[in-house]
Amino acid sequence: MAAEGSTKAVVTALVANLGIAVTKFVAFALTGSSSMLAEAIHSVADSSNQALLLVGGKRAQRRATSEHPFGYGRERYIYAFIVSIVLFSVGGLFALYEAWHKISDPHAITEWHWVPIVVLLVAIALESVALRTAVKESNAVRGSAGWVQFVRRSKSPELPVILLEDTGALAGLVFALAGVGLALATGNGVWDGIGTAAIGVLLVTIAIVLATEVKSLLIGESASEEHVRAIERAIVAGDGVDAVIHMRTMHLGPDELLVAAKIAIDREDSAIEVAHAINGAEARIRAAVPIARLIYIEPDILRCERPARVVGGDQ
Repeated sequence: MAAEGSTKAVVTALVANLGIAVTKFVAFALTGSSSMLAEAIHSVADSSNQALLLVGGKRAQRRATSEHPFGYGRERYIYAFIVSIVLFSVGGLFALYEAWHKISDPHAITEWHWVPIVVLLVAIALESVALRTAVKESNAVRGSAGWVQFVRRSKSPELPVILLEDTGALAGLVFALAGVGLALATGNGVWDGIGTAAIGVLLVTIAIVLATEVKSLLIGESASEEHVRAIERAIVAGDGVDAVIHMRTMHLGPDELLVAAKIAIDREDSAIEVAHAINGAEARIRAAVPIARLIYIEPDILRCERPARVVGGDQ
């Protein structure tokens, strides 16, 4: 369900940005506004990013192979990281360069004065629709988490990426509208360059935030606290398991979790009883947390000097 919501948000943003990019390029060709050029390149970068997210989601669905026995779930993280690089370079750095060029050699907008205003207002409307879809799909999966926490803690990269991109796109359009409006009102093209610079700073900031968050996913994040507690309770819920000695979890992808645990068993248990206890624990884990796909459980004898894992505590 979450994956379907992510795809819907990405496709909606892609369609909106492709249409917006064309109109912005037309507006730039007619007016020579640097803000319009920066926004056009911004829309091209966003469209490319959304295409990358769709490709990453598709490639992540491939079956595990002998060469990649843990599957391809992390491809979604890799493509999301590439998105941050594209946003930084193609969007942010280009806008800053164009701003420097415009401020160094300003030219007033002398023709087709109404075109950039109309284009920007239409673009704001379209971006609002795309952002509304992203917010709606995010609300379906973020639960009680705040927006900052959702962006930082989400294991699925697509929705946070689209949320940040669409929010940045709306803010960038407002900057462009302010820059173009002031340039038209004063006849001073420097305002157009200042609006472009604001867009560049905004895109670079969003790209850095995205890269930081996705890097954490690429390194390997543990399960959420809620899932950790659910897994611990499931392990000790059946017969044959005295305690969880220690446990490690890691996301192999947004919907695939690796669980490795050492459990305490009775020293008098036979091999058959131990095997039954492990199998039962695995079944309970999968029932409690369906995304726990790979589970490795090691039995051990609980010794006094090794404290047992307190269920519900910190990992």
